[in-house]
Order: sequence, then structure tokens, then C-alpha cells
Amino acid sequence: MNHSKSLLVIALVWPEPASTAAGVRMMQLLDVFKRDGYSITIASAASTSEHSADLESCGYKTKAIQMNDSSFDAFVAELNPDAVLFDRFLTEEQFGWRVAEQCPNALRILDTEDLHSLRHVRETCFKKGVEFTTDAWLQDDKTKREIASIYRSDLSLIISSYELELLTDVVKIDKSLLLLLPFMLPEIPEDKEWKTFDQRTDFLFIGGGKHAPNIDAIKYLKQIIWPLLHERLPEAKLHIYGAYLPQQVLEMHNPKERFLVKGRAADVNKVMAAVKVCLAPLRFGAGIKGKLVAAMANGTPSVTTTIGAEGMYGILEWNGYIENDHTAFVEAAVRLYTIPTAWNKAQEQGKTLINTLYSETSLAHLLLQKVTELQTGLQHHRTQNFIGGLLQHQTMSATKFMGKWIEEKNKG
Repeated sequence: MNHSKSLLVIALVWPEPASTAAGVRMMQLLDVFKRDGYSITIASAASTSEHSADLESCGYKTKAIQMNDSSFDAFVAELNPDAVLFDRFLTEEQFGWRVAEQCPNALRILDTEDLHSLRHVRETCFKKGVEFTTDAWLQDDKTKREIASIYRSDLSLIISSYELELLTDVVKIDKSLLLLLPFMLPEIPEDKEWKTFDQRTDFLFIGGGKHAPNIDAIKYLKQIIWPLLHERLPEAKLHIYGAYLPQQVLEMHNPKERFLVKGRAADVNKVMAAVKVCLAPLRFGAGIKGKLVAAMANGTPSVTTTIGAEGMYGILEWNGYIENDHTAFVEAAVRLYTIPTAWNKAQEQGKTLINTLYSETSLAHLLLQKVTELQTGLQHHRTQNFIGGLLQHQTMSATKFMGKWIEEKNKG
């Protein structure tokens, strides 16, 4: 293929699609640009792990870069990409000003993954036992940093409709700077054959151990929800899957209670398609949940909380139940597990959700259309984004001068 367009992705970590939803998301984005004919280079200051995706075999170039080091300037100037995708606001903070200086005509795209500040403030409120408010969120330092990063970028990809509303209604960010882009999945054909209600058994929770909302949900299952559910359905098991599960979770494994900690799943879709119900009692967090999208995509109904389902279903019905009270949560799980009509209806709703809100074809088209439109009128777009220009002004460039200072210090 004759590549006429180039994309540089600056990754916070090398993507691990088998470990995290963020890794899945990154591979989906890379795929969209690759199919559109982009030549793609992925750079990261992180070290690789045995679970990092084999990016070279997918046709991508890779480059190890350093933080607070002007060697990046020479690298990016020579590459001179048409577009740069920052993976989470921390990479934009670190490298955005360097990209703006060396490649002023490159379109700068921020993939927020989820609003880190929202997740952070919610966790803080949850641990203090106080209610989350948008005022608390607006006052937080991390929020200010993340919002500044969104303003400095030409386009920010927002994964959840709730987060889009928060940015447009509360912060009043202009819609031209944002694009709602959830996970992108192949459409589910009408005649899709999944395992039936009678062919499935057990419950499942899946979530990476480096993510605080998942650890809290596992503890909540172990201490409160599962004892009640196990009493009602003594034959059923609960399988806990997740990469990087900490010792405290591994020690919860208890075959007698049918609470089984399995660790990393070799294939998320395979384990999801075999169980009857996915449980996700998340009490804080942000973004949209990869585990719940995977449940819908595999015909598995789910029970979750308001936080779990937030920004994920629009005006459509959920593929199961949304309950915040633990007794109602258990009732809903029992209902899905024992009543075939309720289960089948939930499965159909999951299919509708995937095909309506998560269609790879229509979302990829939307993204590429937006990118082309911005590249065509980039200077005008930037002129309209006055706050973004203000934040690029040298009097606001604390991160730039901090970076230069660290670089000098490192030389010493």
C-alpha cells in the first residue's frame, strides 16, 4: 500500500489488549487509521512487558523515547507526522509542547481513555464516604490539568456520553473540540449463534488488578454480594478473572464457597461466552467498561451499578439490570440466572446496544471524517479555540520549562 499519510502515537504504556480495556481501545484506534492508509509509528517512554502487543507484526513501527529529553524533538521533526495521537492526557502534558514546536501543522488528537480526573475524584469521594459532586471535580488539580490538555489538543476522543455532557454542559468546552467515540465492535448478525441459557452456567467478574474500581468491586462481591447469592444459588460458581490481580485478591480464592480466583484470562471472549451472567458491582470509576461491552458482544447479560452502566446505553434498555443496593443487585442476578425469558430478553438488548452504539463501521467513518475535516481547516479551527491558544502561550508553559529544567538537571 502506498502510504501518503502518517500518524505518530505517543503511548503512555505499550498496549496490552489481553490485560486492559485501554489496550483493546488503542488497538481499535490503530486499526482504523491503518485501514485508512496511514503509516503508523508508536512511541513510548514505558518499558515493554511480556504481555505487550506485538506491534511490528501488525505492520506498525515502534520507537522507544525518553521523557524530558530533547532527543524526542529531533525524532518528531524528522518523522514530521500528519497527525499525532496522545494516549491519555499525561503524554500530551509531557510531549504536546514539543510536538507543537517541531511539527506545528500536525493535527494533535488526545485519546482520553476515560476522564482520569473523574475517576480520581470519585474514588476520593467514595473513600471519604461523601457524595461526588461536579463542584468537587472542578476544584481538583487533576481536573484542571486534564481540561487544559483537552483545550491544547485539536480534538479529544471522549469514550462516554456522560463525560461528553460533563465537558460540554459543566465546563462549556466547545463541541468542535470533542468527539464521542466509544469502543468499536463488529456488528452482531441477526442469526448469531451463541450458547443458549441452558448451555451456560456460573457467574463471572473480570477486571485488571491495577485498576482501583475493580479491586473494590471484587472485595464487595466477596464480602457482601456473593455470600447472599451463594445462599440463593448454592450450585453456581463465581469466576474472578483479571490480569495483575494483587495478593489480597488471590487469597480470596475459596472453592468451598465456590468463589474462584482465576487470574488472567487467556481469551476474554471465550470465558465471557461460556458463563450465564456477568456481575460488575462498580462503586466508583469513569469511562465505559470494557467488561460490559465484552458481555454484550458475547450474548452474556449483566448486572451492574449506575456507575458501571454510565454513558453506555443512551436511551436504549440495558442488557440486564442496573442496581446500586446490594439486595436488589442479588435479586436481579438470581432473576437473570433462573428465568430464561428475562435472560433471553437481556441478551437481545445487548445485541441492539452493540449494533446501535458500538458499530465499528459507523464509528470509524465518524472519526476519519472528523480528522479530514480538521486537517482541511486546521488554522481556522485553532483560531476559534482561543483558550487552547492561550494555554500554548509561553507564559502558561510551566510543563515545557519544567521539562527543560529536568533535562538540564539530568545532564548534571
